Amino acid sequence: MAKKTHTELSRDLGLFTITMVGVGAMIGAGIFVLTGIAAGTAGPALILAFAANGLVTFLTALAYAELGSAIPEAGGGYLWVKEGLPGPNAFLAGWMSWFAHAVAGSLYALGFSSYLGFMLKEMGVLTLAGIPIEAAIFQKGLAVLIALIFVAINFKGVSETGLAGNIVTMAKIIIIGIFIGSGLYAMFNEPASWEKFTPFAPEGFAGVLSAMGLTYIAFEGYEIIVQAGEEVKDPKRNIPRAVFWSLAIVIPIYILVAITAIGAIDTGTSQATWQWLGEYKELGLAEAARQFMPLGTTLLLIGGILSTMSALNATTFSSTRVSFAMGRDRNLPDFFAEINEKTKTPYLALICSGGLIIFMALAVPIEDVAAAADVMFLLLFLQVNMAIITIRRKYGDKLDYGFLIPFFPVVPIVAIILMIGIAVFMFHFSPIAWYFVIGWISTGFVIYYTYARKRKRMKSASPVVLQQSMPIEKERYRIMIPVANPSTSKRLIDFAAMIARAKGGELVLVHVITVPKQAPLRVGQQFIKRVRDDVLDEAVEIAENHDLPVSSVMRIARKPAKGIIDEVEERNIDMIVMGWKGSSKHSEAILGSNVDKILRDADCDIAILRGDNFGEAENILLPVAFPQSAKLMFDIGKAFEEEQGSKINICHVIPPKINNNKEAKEERLESLYEVINEDKNEESEAPKRTINVQVSKSVVSQIVRLSKESDIVVLGAAEEGWFRKMVAGSRTEQIARLVKGNLILVKPRRGSIKSGLQDVIEFFRSKEPESNE
Repeated sequence: MAKKTHTELSRDLGLFTITMVGVGAMIGAGIFVLTGIAAGTAGPALILAFAANGLVTFLTALAYAELGSAIPEAGGGYLWVKEGLPGPNAFLAGWMSWFAHAVAGSLYALGFSSYLGFMLKEMGVLTLAGIPIEAAIFQKGLAVLIALIFVAINFKGVSETGLAGNIVTMAKIIIIGIFIGSGLYAMFNEPASWEKFTPFAPEGFAGVLSAMGLTYIAFEGYEIIVQAGEEVKDPKRNIPRAVFWSLAIVIPIYILVAITAIGAIDTGTSQATWQWLGEYKELGLAEAARQFMPLGTTLLLIGGILSTMSALNATTFSSTRVSFAMGRDRNLPDFFAEINEKTKTPYLALICSGGLIIFMALAVPIEDVAAAADVMFLLLFLQVNMAIITIRRKYGDKLDYGFLIPFFPVVPIVAIILMIGIAVFMFHFSPIAWYFVIGWISTGFVIYYTYARKRKRMKSASPVVLQQSMPIEKERYRIMIPVANPSTSKRLIDFAAMIARAKGGELVLVHVITVPKQAPLRVGQQFIKRVRDDVLDEAVEIAENHDLPVSSVMRIARKPAKGIIDEVEERNIDMIVMGWKGSSKHSEAILGSNVDKILRDADCDIAILRGDNFGEAENILLPVAFPQSAKLMFDIGKAFEEEQGSKINICHVIPPKINNNKEAKEERLESLYEVINEDKNEESEAPKRTINVQVSKSVVSQIVRLSKESDIVVLGAAEEGWFRKMVAGSRTEQIARLVKGNLILVKPRRGSIKSGLQDVIEFFRSKEPESNE
């Protein structure tokens, strides 16, 4: 079996280059376009809003620095959520990250066209190629053109991308530096400037929160450093340093821009400077620069153009790497993971990301979608902070960290709380943004459950190496019997055949070849012929004597439970029938210690047989307690009744306290009666089933006493995860241990919602996720 090639990217980015990528992504259209709007929202407290956003950003950046140093692969947050959180979280993290960065790219492309159009207007150019520069078609066309240019730059390779980003980033930092220096000089020469900061928060705390929600996207960008981790030289050392250097450059710049914009302006009227900035909105910063900065408006427009270009470059880079990682993980189609042989770049992922950027720029109201991108970034960062707690617990002693978060896990927990608060408040700021978020995430759920999850299972599933006579009737009730030895499996096959006849179903015989963890799975191939002759052929012959549709499957896995669960998922198995050693040393155990995992993870009905004789049963005891398990217990008892003429005794044991409470007793019995008589109707001539109510202080002792008069006891699980509690001495374990005769333990299907919740619980319980590789 040929080993699959793992595609990787070349490590070309040094500390300075990757730091500039992060700085370039953060100092983008946000600071130029949003400062005036945010000042009009928060007043002088814009300074506080920038500082608070900086704090929230720093807390999450600590998580990115830690994980980026330990797991420096393309994908960043998406990759860590995949490792640290269960279910569809990884897919949704990548899905949201890809969309959020692409939408941010659309915003920057449109911002570029707006700035360039304004600059042309300042130069007296009113039309270009016969198209008015203020026309929507001109701005949209220019946005598409700049997006295509940066797709081309990214296609050439990461070295060219880093060089272009470095030049643009350094140029805009210089322009912003001139703006800050000129403004501070004007302020220190005018003592009255400091009076413009009172009142400090004219719109109250709500104004500060609104400004935080509005400008949070301006702090997004440092994570791009980590998403490019697979291309960074010495990532263990350079990724944390680049993250912190980028924040150390950007956060003070933002605060100084806010101070300068509010304090250095002379409105010439009694109007407050923050209100003046709010009236000019996205052009507020450029109009402020006109007053105190040499060549103010021109330089600020140049800075805005450069900023939108560098931010567009960074978001194109990032969205491409996220979709590339998702393609490599088979969450998106395989072509997303294709790398150009000449440029060594994921060119098809780049084309798709570029197409998404262009589509959003052309078709969607960018302001509300930009706000939606903010919420998606917050949700992504929230997931990363959750994932780091799990990853530290699962892999803490296995990863080589270059940086560790201090005061763990307090820091990520505080970050989670703060981001939840901002995200919730964003609904007050822009309900439409949340509608976009819900729509995009809902689409992601659909794609995950209809496409990505199936491909994920195909990737991780144990290989099928032999498959015979698989029926094509998908609607049949399928009963699977794991076999290890045909002579000891006969009782299982006979029992399963009885249930299959009652259900109009078919039998699926499965044998799992186990391979040690240190050996490749292909080692199992050498045992196929011998196992086929000794196990499956004889088991199939036994099953075919029952005149039922029979199929057989052989799989290779690290553990038998893995192969059995994979078969349940791929073949839509309805029931598993298997043997259990239990307390009897003479009963053959097919699965042994794997029973626990099968009961926990296999989403189907399960029947476990302990004993030697299930073929001549006169009396069947069904001690029902809960409706869900009672249904499966009754179906099994009815199958014995119809095929062997057995008499079934349906009993329910209740303590005296419940028996004395008439209402509680009737409520219990009513739900059980509904289950065992659900196939009866008013026109049916057959009498309704009755329940033998037993009153006893000890439920266990009473059931054990009744079992002595029965040939078989069918015992239902009280709740999910019961097998784990058996070890601790649960009621089910006590009954199973004390009943000496033939016993059938049953566990009903969990259902999709309960199954999902159980998967989440078990994920966080486990120390390390299982892999078949």
